[in-house]
Amino acid sequence: MQINMVMSLKKYYDMLILHDKTSEEMTRDAIASFPDECCGFFFGEQEEEERIVTAVQIVVNAKEGDKRRRFEITAKDYLKAEQFAEENKVQLLGVYHSHPNHPAVPSEHDRAAALPNFSYIIISVNKNGWKDIRSWRLNREHQFEEEIVNNYQLIKT
Repeated sequence: MQINMVMSLKKYYDMLILHDKTSEEMTRDAIASFPDECCGFFFGEQEEEERIVTAVQIVVNAKEGDKRRRFEITAKDYLKAEQFAEENKVQLLGVYHSHPNHPAVPSEHDRAAALPNFSYIIISVNKNGWKDIRSWRLNREHQFEEEIVNNYQLIKT
């Protein structure tokens, strides 16, 4: 099912540049939340084809029931993220979440819930730590296309 909704992995939409502290915050959240999915927002600026991530806001997964396969962000948390962006003069660039014991590839549920213009970082994590970080954006056909994630200091531990 994932193959139908994920466009060619060879075609990249944009480049997402993660500062060291932002990638560390997201991966720590994924590891700390395991075996549940973590979630949060990331902020920064867009310069032509590059999105530069400079800040992260961790959010409590509000999903009721089994959080190992789904996450939910409340409307109140979206409002707080928009306020943070305005107060700090940054753009709300997207949402990150983890896929415990699964690849960093969006599910059909992820696609259906996705908003246009947002980047979606997915962190693959297991009991030994994080395995992969990938980012996705919706195209005009409401299908995901992969973004290049660039962080030269990103080293798996």
